[in-house]
Amino acid sequence: MTATANLPLIDMSGVREGDPAALSRAGDAIRKACSETGFFYIVNHGVPQTVINAAMAAAKTFFAYPSEVKRRVAVNKRHRGWHALGGALMYEATKPDFKEFFSMGLELPEDDPSVLAGEALRGPNQWPDFMPTLRPALGAYYEEIGRAGADLLRAVAVGLGIAPAFFAPKYGKRLQRTQMVYYPPHPAMAEADQFGVAPHTDYGCITLLYQDNSGGLQVRELASNRWIDATPIEGSLVVNVGDLLARWSNDRFRSTLHRVINTSGHERYSIATFYDPTYSAIVDPCDLGIDASASAYPPVAAGDYILKRIDDSMAYRKKGGAV
Repeated sequence: MTATANLPLIDMSGVREGDPAALSRAGDAIRKACSETGFFYIVNHGVPQTVINAAMAAAKTFFAYPSEVKRRVAVNKRHRGWHALGGALMYEATKPDFKEFFSMGLELPEDDPSVLAGEALRGPNQWPDFMPTLRPALGAYYEEIGRAGADLLRAVAVGLGIAPAFFAPKYGKRLQRTQMVYYPPHPAMAEADQFGVAPHTDYGCITLLYQDNSGGLQVRELASNRWIDATPIEGSLVVNVGDLLARWSNDRFRSTLHRVINTSGHERYSIATFYDPTYSAIVDPCDLGIDASASAYPPVAAGDYILKRIDDSMAYRKKGGAV
């Protein structure tokens, strides 16, 4: 593990192949990073660069369409589709985020048992008929980043001192959400409380982010309470702990404030993946070896927790939800 821009850089080589020494090394590095900053980079993560490049190219093509065209796949009640500029207001923020994004999740047909049962956030994705190339490009990325997430959680488990396979049964029908994100250049005369994404912590378990070379992602360093840059590193993914994993670990792992300010002078693109458990998975610190008397949090269903956080931050849901 080395440090770059004050954030750890962790090599995942050998983890997917099941090398016990590699898993142990990654677990130790992740424990240190998650306990101290909650943010780190991973390299040799297994996501092919060709898949990343295709998804990023698709993002640029999609967001270049006029708003009236993108509106044909406007976000629906399942949190799938296009979110227009100004559609997200983070907690305690005074202005909506200066970004657009397109959300997708696990592709489930209308007759899937979870969909028929009315499980929130479940169902088919909204794929644009005006851009048929989006589905294969983003779908391939979704699957590959999901594999990287599963690898990562094995190392997270080792870092927490539990069995490497602990998380796998919790992800049988994962609530993974992947978002292409577009940030226009930051307005020259923007006020101090205008952000691409306002300071926040993520809702779920872990986030895996691919960012272009524009910069702009900043992390609130716990030791100094200052903002530091998560400088883009070629071939890396940025990983951070979400509130759900902080809760699960009884705050042994830290969920850290971060924000985006796109001061590059040009458009910024990223793809964020929130790699979260199946909706009904119970998140309980006691399952990770915490005594009930020392647990800071009662058990909660992963999906219920995430849905509440989405409802609190998305404008379309405050209005009763789009259809």
